[in-house]
Amino acid sequence: MKQVEIFTDGACKGNPGPGGWGALIRYGKHEKEICGGEHDTTNNRMELLAAINALKILVEPCEVLLHTDSKYVLDGITRWVEGWQRNGWKNASKQPVRNADLWHQLIEAAGKHEVEWHWIKGHSGNPGNERADALASAAADAISSEDTEE
Repeated sequence: MKQVEIFTDGACKGNPGPGGWGALIRYGKHEKEICGGEHDTTNNRMELLAAINALKILVEPCEVLLHTDSKYVLDGITRWVEGWQRNGWKNASKQPVRNADLWHQLIEAAGKHEVEWHWIKGHSGNPGNERADALASAAADAISSEDTEE
């Protein structure tokens, strides 16, 4: 099974506001960068979309080492999601889980692979995380500039 390393990040200009996501995907000596954005979103949604889109781009099942600087994504997928599913997608406060649409997509995308989730401190000099951050910020800036042109 192929081994892939992924670094993901999300960014938002205002929260909510224009946002972007970015991911750096490494397989051996090959690298691929992907990014995108939305006009009216939140940082958490962008963090989730970075992981979802990075996993979806893999065409065959892989062993994935996924690095995120989002405790929300890490804790959600490794600790909270089983309880949410058991409780009909209600959180501990009995409220509907926020971003449930994206959590469903992340579960599906991750389910095709053997994913090892890792938290990495953001803005700490890790080259993969810094690149994902730059991609997410550039995507958010592009969306934000589109909004100011309208």
